[in-house]
Amino acid sequence: MKKSALNINLMLGMIISCGFLANVNGEELAYVSNEKDNTVSVIGVEQYKVLRKFEVGQRPRGLVLNHDGTIAYLCASDSDSIQIIDLVHETVVGDLPSGEDPETIALHPNGKTIYTSNEDDALLTVIDIATRQVVTQIDVGVEPEGLAVSPDGKLVVVTSETTNMVHWIDTQTYQNIDNSLVGARPRSAKFSHDGKQLWVSSEIGGTLSVFDVNTRKIVHEFGFEIAGVHRDKVQPVGVELSRDGQTAFVALGPANHVAVIDVASMSIEQYLLVGRRVWQLAFNHDQSKLLTTNGVSGDVSVIDVVKRKVTHSIKVGRYPWGVVVSGAP
Repeated sequence: MKKSALNINLMLGMIISCGFLANVNGEELAYVSNEKDNTVSVIGVEQYKVLRKFEVGQRPRGLVLNHDGTIAYLCASDSDSIQIIDLVHETVVGDLPSGEDPETIALHPNGKTIYTSNEDDALLTVIDIATRQVVTQIDVGVEPEGLAVSPDGKLVVVTSETTNMVHWIDTQTYQNIDNSLVGARPRSAKFSHDGKQLWVSSEIGGTLSVFDVNTRKIVHEFGFEIAGVHRDKVQPVGVELSRDGQTAFVALGPANHVAVIDVASMSIEQYLLVGRRVWQLAFNHDQSKLLTTNGVSGDVSVIDVVKRKVTHSIKVGRYPWGVVVSGAP
């Protein structure tokens, strides 16, 4: 083992053994990737403000936390790498091989495997975290984007923007077992917590498709109409589902709204006005708050989930893209 790799292993081991020291006061922290600043903003969720920023690689976009919240894995798209971030010291301590232009990222429930979409190469890259090696690369559709791993870890799905498909991949065999057509330019994919449904947003199509995972068939499709907003502006992107399975939230891009959906009736209950070009969403730990990244306005909106009301706007860096919250499901 090379000395640099050994040092990184020792550092990661120390982080894991001592716990999440960056959050010693128990406050939830949100991490926001700023695509045009090459930084990550750290937000104190209860304080509703940016506590600090730190530098990362070029064009940071998708990010995910490990299971104990001590490490973040970040797609530095123009650096062609997935960066390993020590959240105790809020510094980059290593890289994972990712292929060219990694955009989104997903962590297997076992915490050992990372998946990333390579938009320029039409590939899904599978990475072993412990060895920092690419396990395999899987051919998918043109411009792969959204990623999701099923709660049981048996499936990983990839959306391809230009092919307008969802690709269903077996995580054991790495075989593409099915392809499903969806609306134009599918962006995000999200499994329900019970693993029975998959929700897929289609940005240009302006739709949201709900799949039955067992049959891999669409069982419902939403369109969105917001008073005073031109239909072309309604571009669904990020999707979040409540832990109890009752409510879905959908970021509608340049429509500057988040749709609130009642899952039981499959009906849109209301639209919440947020910042400009709302992109990704993340719950806090108890799901009382929902954070949104708003790229054009350069801020994060905080939604009170119970009251269905935006309570705060937090200025971050330029073009915030992804967001995760420590301790969140």
